Amino acid sequence: MPAIVLVGAQWGDEGKGKVTDLLGSSVDYCVRYQGGNNAGHTVVVDGESYAVHLLPSGVITPGCVPVIGNGVVVDPAVLLDEIAMLEARGVSTDRLLISANAHLIAPYHATIDKVTERFLGKNQIGTTGRGIGPTYADKVNRVGVRVQDLFDPGILRQKVEGALDQKNHLLLKVYNRRAITVNEIVDGFLRYADALRPKVADTSAVLNSALDDNKVVLLEGAQATMLDVDHGTYPFVTSSNPTAGGACIGSGVGPTRIDRVVGVLKAYTTRVGAGPFPTELHDADGQHLRKVGGEYGVTTGRPRRCGWFDAVIAKYSTRINGFTDYFLTKLDVLSGFERVPICVAYDVDGVRHDEMPMTQTDFHHARPIFEYLDGWWEDISGCRSFEDLPKAAQAYMKRLEELIGAPVAGVGVGPGRDEVIAIRELVPAA
Repeated sequence: MPAIVLVGAQWGDEGKGKVTDLLGSSVDYCVRYQGGNNAGHTVVVDGESYAVHLLPSGVITPGCVPVIGNGVVVDPAVLLDEIAMLEARGVSTDRLLISANAHLIAPYHATIDKVTERFLGKNQIGTTGRGIGPTYADKVNRVGVRVQDLFDPGILRQKVEGALDQKNHLLLKVYNRRAITVNEIVDGFLRYADALRPKVADTSAVLNSALDDNKVVLLEGAQATMLDVDHGTYPFVTSSNPTAGGACIGSGVGPTRIDRVVGVLKAYTTRVGAGPFPTELHDADGQHLRKVGGEYGVTTGRPRRCGWFDAVIAKYSTRINGFTDYFLTKLDVLSGFERVPICVAYDVDGVRHDEMPMTQTDFHHARPIFEYLDGWWEDISGCRSFEDLPKAAQAYMKRLEELIGAPVAGVGVGPGRDEVIAIRELVPAA
């Protein structure tokens, strides 16, 4: 059975956890392939809300094997706290597998993240301060510490010493912070070794074997396309590749094994942190979207910036990821608007752009060109087919589908697991 990739098509928080939960018993393995605990998924099951930050959202699904891939950066304290939280609520994490090649977030990474962001002043990126960026930087600089190093104290000490040779100069001489000792980092890491050891595996081998056995493997990205370090709104991006290409690198599953790439979109647009956002609303409509949509970060609690649907970035996401299907979430939030705008192009200094502007400068100056559709007043949370939707909501969906370049396979009409309109199957038949 081929693998399926699930990617956010905007700036994150689109509802990927909901889609994973909907796939339910169809998925045998759910793999988180990048990011760290700077992201989060909320899954609502039987009225119970579960927030996960490092664990794949498939951990909530009985029988599904949750996997933390090699492309993830792991804060072991956060991971064990999250496991304990779920276990206390009756959710088993016994099946969890963690890649031996995943990199570890050390306390010095979070320290450097916070002081660096502070020193940027008005040019801040808007990081969560959890050490994700510095951990990926160490990975690329080849001074990182991996999960497997927890089980070889000699190698662990050697790697921490090498990392701190650089970090302490930076902390002392640039940021006027205290030096960090090797012992405090090594001893701290070793405290987690016994708890994590049973869950650590060669996850690439496990996943490829599962595919050979005709199992369904779902590869789940954190953040989203517009936060991709290569293809997002740089430099206001994350430090990894949430796009579909990153799924192969972060899981060890080759591209020829992927059959379907599903993009997740909100029926409007949100963003957390700094950076350009052409359709952002600073008025009562924006406040309404935030309130009705519950637009506050799962991980940070920060209020999300809200705006109308941006078809330019959606079309761009289709191109970058090669989406075969889309799942549209939170259509119900738009109920009650007299007119619903869609951004179909940008005006950049008097020039119309139907595609994403090539340069950062042009995108910063982009102003939305809107097309206005009739709104609807009905409560659509009880709709279970496309035909159940009000005619105006049907027209809105059809227009989005025309603009984004891939078919819509499902629609979320409320926060619950069952508040969904299924249009076509996301998992191919075996």
